Amino acid sequence: MSQVPWWNGRDGMYGWIWRHLPGNAWAKALVSLVLVLAVVYVLFQYVFPWAEPLLPFNDVTVDNQ
Repeated sequence: MSQVPWWNGRDGMYGWIWRHLPGNAWAKALVSLVLVLAVVYVLFQYVFPWAEPLLPFNDVTVDNQ
């Protein structure tokens, strides 16, 4: 068995996304960039603020002296 992921015609998740995007390579690259920016926006605007109180960043083990 080869370590190359596309040896049997499978190229993984990113290949599947690339094949299903519309247009030529430039249009696919532009749509990919827009999708990445949308994911980053949603993470910073909604997911990270929601998760921040649940994370233990303020649980310090050093005493104030």
